[in-house]
Amino acid sequence: MGGQQSQYSIGLEKTPANFVALTPLSFLARTAAIYPDHTSAVYEGRVFTWSQTYARCRRFASYLARRNIGPGDTVAAMLPNIPAMNEVHFAVPMAGAVLNALNIRLDASSIAFQLDHGGARIILVDPEFVSVIAEALALMKGEKPFVIDVDDKAFAGGKRIGEIEYEDALSQGDEGFATRLPQDEWDAIALSYTSGTTGNPKGVVTHHRGAYLNAVSNILAANLGQHPVYLWTLPMFHCNGWCFPWTIAAAAGVNVCLRKVDPTRIFELIAKHGVTHMCGAPIVYNTLINAPDAPKKSGARPVVGLIAGAAPPVAVLEGAESIGIKLTHVYGLTEVYGPASVCAEQPGWDELPADQRAQLKRRQGVPYPLQEAVTVIDPETMREVPRDGETIGEVMFRGNIVMKGYLKNEKATSEAFAGGWFHTGDLGVLDEHGYVIIKDRSKDIIISGGENISSVEVEDVLFKHPAVLFAAVVAKPDGKWGEVPCAFVELKENAQATEAEIIAFCRAQMPGFKTPKSVVFGPIPKTSTGKIQKFMLRNQVNSAKAISA
Repeated sequence: MGGQQSQYSIGLEKTPANFVALTPLSFLARTAAIYPDHTSAVYEGRVFTWSQTYARCRRFASYLARRNIGPGDTVAAMLPNIPAMNEVHFAVPMAGAVLNALNIRLDASSIAFQLDHGGARIILVDPEFVSVIAEALALMKGEKPFVIDVDDKAFAGGKRIGEIEYEDALSQGDEGFATRLPQDEWDAIALSYTSGTTGNPKGVVTHHRGAYLNAVSNILAANLGQHPVYLWTLPMFHCNGWCFPWTIAAAAGVNVCLRKVDPTRIFELIAKHGVTHMCGAPIVYNTLINAPDAPKKSGARPVVGLIAGAAPPVAVLEGAESIGIKLTHVYGLTEVYGPASVCAEQPGWDELPADQRAQLKRRQGVPYPLQEAVTVIDPETMREVPRDGETIGEVMFRGNIVMKGYLKNEKATSEAFAGGWFHTGDLGVLDEHGYVIIKDRSKDIIISGGENISSVEVEDVLFKHPAVLFAAVVAKPDGKWGEVPCAFVELKENAQATEAEIIAFCRAQMPGFKTPKSVVFGPIPKTSTGKIQKFMLRNQVNSAKAISA
């Protein structure tokens, strides 16, 4: 054909009639129109319908627009899993802005950095987190965001620090507000911070297209069907709740909101609302399995649970089945919108003995339905490793469910996308069926209770202690959290320090979940060039046996 146009491109351009930018905002409009009176959310005696949720989202989007919030602006939220947190996942992008859901476990300095770096113009705050946000605002270097309080009668205590309360803001908004759909599906929808291996966390920017596709992928991977009843055990701040706010809107389901993980309350809600699906880290399921009032399988309502992280132990997979929860293992990172691979089940697995079935289900798996690829690649040659279950390479993703990149960090973005793949930093193998199995983490990230902890960040704090000469932090297996930081400390000559002193020193400078849970004193093994041999320390505390909760 040479330079000639193809017959399939002449006069066949994109028009508003045949091309619309993909956005999860479309799911809410559709479900509200088709199922206006179906329940959208329940929380502490309050019940919302889809038409009400749609109206509330438009009202808040209208309020934001009146405050001149629009494309390019960031709106932060420091909220637990309450209806308002679900609503802002729609209302903020409806105004054209970008949602920055903050990790409610972080300390003030981390939050201050994120608010400054992301340029948040507004922040919504729950009463439980008022003190840490007030401290963060005081630590900020740039312009402080406008504060909106989100009162919750289910939380006793706390005070207001905002200039308006969320319900008052809604009452000032226009229910007839015209949703601002993205000009381009590549436009940013969310900003989420992930633990960096050095220095400050990186701001992961995701887009409308990826959010739309992963929301639908969740339906397919978890067999949600229509009208699922979804229990919010997974934090909505975590990769935007793995895109499930948008998923449940697409599936016209029910959001059963839950302020905190409480086994007794969870079993009550499962029975009361007929919960069909839930998500969480291994620690959540482990807590449920070991709860004194856990139902026995015969009397339990069957629930499908997605579980993420490194391979969950066989005991968790079997234990979950014993209380009526059938687990499906998924794997991903903030950079791929949460889960972007799944251990896709094959016919016949259910007939296998429990231990055999668990071994199969522990794998990280294959690409999510709408993700292009996940595999293990030799980073030197950029070729896929053999499917022998032994050759180690780096786990990499490619496809539409991969972030735009890191905010204000072109170097980190280009490194992450080198060779046309997203490099996870996780090391793994491929089995004979092409399923990914993670073996180690090249980034030295410890995943405790579903939260990423940078070992380097903890080491930086340890090195500040006047008695510490050398320090190294590795993952140590933990029955509750999956894995926790364990510090190895070599003291300066004639210096003294106790385990309690070191832990207290760290606790004063970082959140509790990042603080080492144990300290081992003594010479730290190093190479001839002085590099700490972490693999020896990992062997000492059985890091390989740690599972990422």
